[in-house]
Amino acid sequence: MAFEGLAGRLQEAFNKLRGKGKVTEEDVNQTMREVRLALLEADVNFKVVKDFISRVKERAVGQEVLKSLTPGQQVIKVVNEELTELMGGSQSKLNIAPKPPTIILMVGLQGAGKTTHTGKLAKYLLKQNKQPLLVAADIYRPAAIKQLQVLGDQLQVPVFSMGDEVSPVEIAINAIQYAKEQHRDVVIIDTAGRLHIDEALMDELTQIRDKIHPHEILLVVDAMTGQDAVNVAQTFNERLQLTGVILTKLDGDTRGGAAISVKAVTGCPIKFIGTGEKLDSLEPFYPDRMASRILGMGDVLTFIEKAQAAVDEEKARELEKKIRKAEFTFDDFLDQLEQIKKMGPLDELLGMIPGMNKIKGMKDLKIDDKQLSHVEAIIRSMTKEEKAHPEIINSSRRKRIAKGSGTSIQEVNRLLKQFEDMRKMMKQFSSLTKKGKRKKGFKFPFM
Repeated sequence: MAFEGLAGRLQEAFNKLRGKGKVTEEDVNQTMREVRLALLEADVNFKVVKDFISRVKERAVGQEVLKSLTPGQQVIKVVNEELTELMGGSQSKLNIAPKPPTIILMVGLQGAGKTTHTGKLAKYLLKQNKQPLLVAADIYRPAAIKQLQVLGDQLQVPVFSMGDEVSPVEIAINAIQYAKEQHRDVVIIDTAGRLHIDEALMDELTQIRDKIHPHEILLVVDAMTGQDAVNVAQTFNERLQLTGVILTKLDGDTRGGAAISVKAVTGCPIKFIGTGEKLDSLEPFYPDRMASRILGMGDVLTFIEKAQAAVDEEKARELEKKIRKAEFTFDDFLDQLEQIKKMGPLDELLGMIPGMNKIKGMKDLKIDDKQLSHVEAIIRSMTKEEKAHPEIINSSRRKRIAKGSGTSIQEVNRLLKQFEDMRKMMKQFSSLTKKGKRKKGFKFPFM
């Protein structure tokens, strides 16, 4: 999970301050020492850490913090604000040309996921009602053109290619003309990468930039390479004047040093983050939301956005009617599982809910998405009648379901018990709403 190591260390440091009626300058200094170590261990640039700690201490030992009613919380508030500022302050959106097409130049080293994220960006733009054109300008890497064409087929987005015998500069120029003729309003150019930065790569990219004058030059860089990612960003920025960075593999980066350092070192904003392998696992980067997640405050807005994107409104209305009539079946449960899976990995979703890390046992909970697959397999091994009326599932039926789903009888029993408890709760909710009142303190978890 992104920032897992850093988040744990920082939250541990701040737990000592929370709830303190009085905080001294020494308390602040001690906490800042722990924060400094946590950031350095997370592979955050040394100079960035030094400047960050200096700014936080300057604000945290001021009168408005030490003499406030909740000084511990005030210190955390200062850290949250400074961390947000460090990562860019506010979301940096794509520059969209006033007159189409918007030209986006994708650059980066080989292996960072540039071609894949060219496809992901196209998918993101499709959701924004744009008409992208993908351009295969990587003529050096074997199968690079074919890879982009496969992505284009999956997305039903046209791919402009002139083969590997034409110069990338000429391909880019012709692609823009083609986009105008075909009324495509965004041109995304996938350029060649190298295993390391070299003059030939930079010269070629500079020539393309000078000929087509892109509105965006986005560097695709692997978050898991830490300070190397920052160094790569710095070098590309010096030569090309980047407009933004796409950090890939952030879901696997437990340290987070690159995400925290890039903006401060290069002055170049992170515009998107890659959070998985699927084509829709590209998210706009929000510094304030990321800072909140790192400090254990959750990220409710992203959670809501993911839910809105995944939930079928018509099915939601149907489900509400069934719940009110206490007619919830295993088929309905299966539908809900499908929609939850669309939102992303469960441990990532739980990290967005404020306070989840404070619940006993939740901090170290590792949720295996395979558990959902087991539940799914059990339900799919039931007959239509069993899904609608689970009370008919006797001992022999349980054995058959366990065998059919490749699970154990204990797992089948556990799911049936949990489902029965859920239905009882729904009946309770239904009876309370019919009476027009609810028991004090009763909250239905899914509504």
